[in-house]
Amino acid sequence: MIFLGLILVLLAVGAGVLVFTEESSRYILFGYTFELNQVEMFLAGAVTAAVLLAGLWMMSSGARRTAKQRRSLRSQRAEASSRVARLEEEKRELERRLESEHAAKQAPVKPVPAQREHTGRHTVPDDDRLVARGSEDTRA
Repeated sequence: MIFLGLILVLLAVGAGVLVFTEESSRYILFGYTFELNQVEMFLAGAVTAAVLLAGLWMMSSGARRTAKQRRSLRSQRAEASSRVARLEEEKRELERRLESEHAAKQAPVKPVPAQREHTGRHTVPDDDRLVARGSEDTRA
């Protein structure tokens, strides 16, 4: 939209330059000769001004939209970054808990054999927990 607005502005400026460089009201454009009276000249100026304003409006509208998209993208990136940081902190906390539980199990207390649950394919101890994923037996 910015590009189309720029083209319209350049066309309007080109029309203005054409009018200011000619000494008479007779214009030759692409091999055609135009001789305009006062009303036609006024209407041509009004159309040129409208094209110029439309081009400027399109450029500013496109620039606002682009800025809005950039702000949105920046906020989404910041949110994703904070989400990743929060997940990493949670992971570190879970690792610390796992290490402390593992250290507690390594205490010189006589270990009690864990009861095993039969899942059909293999046996899983009751105290066997997965941290990052769901159930161990995903094929069932």
